[in-house]
Amino acid sequence: MAQYGDVERFASWLRMLRERAGHSYETLAQKTGISRSSLHRYCVGTSVPPDYGVAHRIATVCGATPAELRELHRLWALADAERGPRASPEEGQELAAGAPEAPVSAARHPESPESPESPESPESPESPGTAETPETAEAPRELAPQPPSEHQTPGERRRFVGGRRLTVVTAVAAVLVLAVVTWRASLGSSPAGSAEAVDRRLLFSAGCRPVVSMGQHDECVREAQLLLRRRGATIGVDGSFGPETLRRVTAFQVLAGISPNGVVADPTKKALYESKVRLDTWSPEKVRERIREVFTEAPDDAVAIADCQSFLDPLHILPNTNGSRNWGLFQISDTRLRELKGTPLKALDPEWNIQAAKRLWNRERDFHDWPHCSRALKSAAPTAAASSTPR
Repeated sequence: MAQYGDVERFASWLRMLRERAGHSYETLAQKTGISRSSLHRYCVGTSVPPDYGVAHRIATVCGATPAELRELHRLWALADAERGPRASPEEGQELAAGAPEAPVSAARHPESPESPESPESPESPESPGTAETPETAEAPRELAPQPPSEHQTPGERRRFVGGRRLTVVTAVAAVLVLAVVTWRASLGSSPAGSAEAVDRRLLFSAGCRPVVSMGQHDECVREAQLLLRRRGATIGVDGSFGPETLRRVTAFQVLAGISPNGVVADPTKKALYESKVRLDTWSPEKVRERIREVFTEAPDDAVAIADCQSFLDPLHILPNTNGSRNWGLFQISDTRLRELKGTPLKALDPEWNIQAAKRLWNRERDFHDWPHCSRALKSAAPTAAASSTPR
């Protein structure tokens, strides 16, 4: 095989795929519909598949990756070009006009014992149901046009040049078609040749539930957490769907324009992989600074209220027992949002949330809208005053 270096490289690639998959020639023949003898010839390098579709079918059954399919196509093209107009022994017999048929061997007696044949022998008979289809059978190659001789007429020379041009155009068209086939294969077409590409993203795999939700603990939750972190969310990646993950999923849904139900179903999965939504937001330092600038009359109390409500997290979301939610830095409720003509999306904007809280404060110039935290402030005030009184 020294003179067929590219053919041998192509054959060794096929052998590697077959051996890695653990398929015998007989098993591979049953799965691909290609005869066992042809498979053997392709894998030992005595023959090259007549078109890339045959090689692609073999590789796909053997579990080749898209990258391996692209490399296989490259090797097949080189091997096919190296083989050139030379035909294999089988093809030579088909091309030889009037060549006598090989003598048919005498039929064996059905009851006579047969010596076991190696399943990988090229002379072994094809098993039932594995005969090559017309699409996969090796077709005889057309003989290349012979160069013009000095005795040819000008008309014959023109016909020869035209024939060569037609051959070149046909070859270029074949290469383009094969490139398109390889490109489509690299997009992840399924081994069965289905029209739809297989979605290999983890959240869409069979290993993940259709809906990833609160209380779940597995790699699917971990994948969702990783995707949220990549979009700028401050979130632990531990594979447990707890309150923190619930808040981040809900915030992502609001920002992505998805119904904020707090569960990771198909729309949220798709957005996590494909949307450009970012969960980056203000730092606690910037939040404190801006609150002090807006609440000039009570800057310290306003910062304390926001810290009590949301830990200065602009994307903090808290569900209530009645099904409503509180949103953002000052945990503005759904009821207050409607009064202020706001939306959850606006409430997660820290600037809007601070300004909305100031509007609520201006009504009575106190923090009565946050009774829990305002009571904490009042109870802390005497303690602070007592601690500052000299003994």
